[in-house]
This record gives sequence, C-alpha cells and structure tokens, in this order.
Amino acid sequence: MRNRKYTSILVTFGLFVLMFASGSFLYTGFFSLQVLLNLLIDNAFLLITAVGMTFVIVSGGIDLSVGSMIALTTMISASLVQQHGWPPGVVIPLVLTLGALFGWGMGAVIHYFQIQPFIVTLAGMFLARGLCYVISIDTITIDHPFYTSAAQTKVAVGGGNFLSVSAIIALIVVALAVYLAHYTRFGRNIYAIGGSEQSALLMGLPVARTKMQVYTLSGFCSALAGVVFTFYMLSGYGLHAVGMELDTIAAVVIGGTLLTGGVGYVVGTFFGVLIQGVIQTIISFEGTLSSWWTKIVIGLLLLVFILLQRLLGARRAMQQQG
Repeated sequence: MRNRKYTSILVTFGLFVLMFASGSFLYTGFFSLQVLLNLLIDNAFLLITAVGMTFVIVSGGIDLSVGSMIALTTMISASLVQQHGWPPGVVIPLVLTLGALFGWGMGAVIHYFQIQPFIVTLAGMFLARGLCYVISIDTITIDHPFYTSAAQTKVAVGGGNFLSVSAIIALIVVALAVYLAHYTRFGRNIYAIGGSEQSALLMGLPVARTKMQVYTLSGFCSALAGVVFTFYMLSGYGLHAVGMELDTIAAVVIGGTLLTGGVGYVVGTFFGVLIQGVIQTIISFEGTLSSWWTKIVIGLLLLVFILLQRLLGARRAMQQQG
C-alpha cells in the first residue's frame, strides 16, 4: 500500500475517517454502527451506479445516461407491475436486460462510429428521459407486496443493527466488481485500454469488444440501481434521479479514479459514495443547514481531488522524464 498509485485512495479513506470522526465529535449519537450502516442503506442505488461508472471512466470513457436509465427503469417497472399486472419475477430481469442492451448500443456507437462518449451518452440521457414521459407524465405508485416487502425488510447484523435488502445487493455488487476489475482478463483489458487505447490495439487486445462490454456493464448497473431505487421510492417517475449522473461521477473521482482513464479502484468509489453519505448525514444532524450544502461541499471536494490528481500526474511525468 506504500506504492504511490494508492495515494489517492488512501486520501479518500483518510478523508472518510476524518469526516466520520468529526461528526461523532460534534453530534451525540453520530458514532454508532447503525449510522454507518445507514450510509449504505440510503446510498445503495448510488453505489451500484458508481460501480458501473468506475469501469467506464477507467476505460477512458464517460456515461451521462445513468440517471435517466434509473428513472426509465422505475417507470417501466411501475407501469408493468402496477398498471398491467406483470409479476416482478418477469419485470426485474426484463429491465436489467433492457439496461444492458441500452449500454451495449451506446458502446457500439462510440466505438464503430468513433464518436465521443460524452455526445453518445448525452443523447442516451435525453432518449431514456424522454421515454419516461412517453410511458406517463405522472408518478406511478407501486403497492405490489413484493416491492413493499423488499422496501421494508430489515436484515439483522447484530446488536439491534440492520441492513436493507438494497444495501446487501449493493455490497454484493461491490464485491463482484472488485473481483472483476483485479482478477479477470476483462479487468486487465479495461485498465490497458484506459491507459492507452492505441497500445492496447497493438498488443492485440479486444478493444471493440471490451469497450462495448464496459458500457453494457454500466447500463446493467444503472438498471439494477433503478430496481433498488424502485424499492426505495416505491414509485416510478420521469424526474427520479435527476442529476444522479453528476453525483455518480463525483463519487468516482473522489474515490481516486482518474478522469483520463487507466487508474481507479472500486474500493475507492465505495468510500467516495460513503463520503457523500457522511456529508448528508452531518447536515441532517445539524438541522439548521439547507440540503443544498451537500452539493456545495461535494463540489469543493471534487475540485480538490481533481487538483490532487493533476499534481500527482505531473509529478509522475517528471519522474519518468528524469
């Protein structure tokens, strides 16, 4: 862990510990296991989305469609379950498949037409958000027993503390993502492409297939986050998750992933999401501050981490030249 490439993730972890300790010092009842678990419960959908975004940014891309995909997932789920009587066992696999196909399509356009990911995923964002309103312009409330049960179920973890079903799903996604990123050929290919796509081509790596798989994974994670968000909100609405793509990118960057690609860790993203959760919790405990302070603090942290990445990158370049 003394390797310099871990500097950013260590800074992220240190910042999380410092902020959580500060909250514990300032507010009675802040320092407890349940408060820590609540960070996962309240941000499960963001964590799942951020995992997919980590792979995209490490590969050198970006995905602006994730928030709209979450909203579209909630709308499709609510419409099919509530208005058409489809069983959740059919609807959930369907929306996950649609999310993956949506991501695969964007990845194919990005690679084969050589269009910037920003433009393609921006178009995907507008498309998915527009489809929400094609389904309905109103909120569709879900009262299906499966969804209400998933929303209300508490999984005991000892000492009277608990996790939600959504939080457990998020932790499983993180564990699988860590394995995928660091112990599979697919993960190594992503880092190689993010480092230098031209070098990856010269090494004979399957660049086209890997890039499409990355966006497929991001689409799948967005749809899964949409399923979890549906459990959380028990409704479908076209304005769900507005701005979520920016929160997701912020969590990934604060977690130490370089926007230029090639460097990043799922564990760092995990703590990046928790940092956002701690900020929200501190503001909630304070009680006198507007929730918009969350955005202000996250924006400042994002700026600091981008500057830190720039300094580390410049130092690394100087050492290589020397």
